Amino acid sequence: MAWFLPSWGALAVLRRNFLVWRKLLLPSLLGNFVDPLLYLLALGYGLGHFVGRMEGMPYITFIASGIVASSAMNTATFEGLYSAYTRMAVQNTYLSILATPLQMGDIVTGELLWCALKGAISALAIIIVASFFGAIDWHWQVLLALPVILLTGLSFGAIALAFTALSRSYDFFMYYFTLAVTPMFLFCGVFYPLHTLPAFAQNIAAVLPLTHAVLLLRPLLTGHAPTQVALHLAVLLAYALSAYVLATVLLRRRLLR
Repeated sequence: MAWFLPSWGALAVLRRNFLVWRKLLLPSLLGNFVDPLLYLLALGYGLGHFVGRMEGMPYITFIASGIVASSAMNTATFEGLYSAYTRMAVQNTYLSILATPLQMGDIVTGELLWCALKGAISALAIIIVASFFGAIDWHWQVLLALPVILLTGLSFGAIALAFTALSRSYDFFMYYFTLAVTPMFLFCGVFYPLHTLPAFAQNIAAVLPLTHAVLLLRPLLTGHAPTQVALHLAVLLAYALSAYVLATVLLRRRLLR
């Protein structure tokens, strides 16, 4: 079972992905800043003009904190799907890595660390942009939000990587976005409080990882103390660990059969 457990070799995989991404650093960072700017202008100011305040805060603040969580989800998901599939099935990078002393656990762990880091970069860009608009104030709780953002990226990166291990083409990813990512983006509290949903929808949202990321990050980014911290962290961690196990097993079965 040595192949299952990660070693320090995972950091080599992380470094390899970073060096490749560094070549596209400027356009990538530009996209991280432009996307949240458009959201904040269109929804925070445009729709916020009609909404006013929500849960005791300006709507632009409410939505900015939610978009931080959804951005970590989207960025980690894209990295765990499209980029990981390219490395796995197109460039055969994983097979090349397995020809070295590194094991499958190193590959999966390195990929998940990279997904979490990319998600954190995207989320931090939104925090910076939102602070310019006064939607998020810099205070000590923002520092506590960073580990939550990284855990969110790990969770969604692991889920995406498990899905990638089953995919036969890029087109297959549309099922995941349509059936999982988009519903979470719309119904997990990013744009409005969960209590406004029907009871059955609230029950469904309660088991989805983005809900717990939002419930942790929104208070931290608005200067409040989150509630049920242990529960939210446990759910995110459970998704990350279970998806890690599944992704490792499926990738090994696919690459070494």
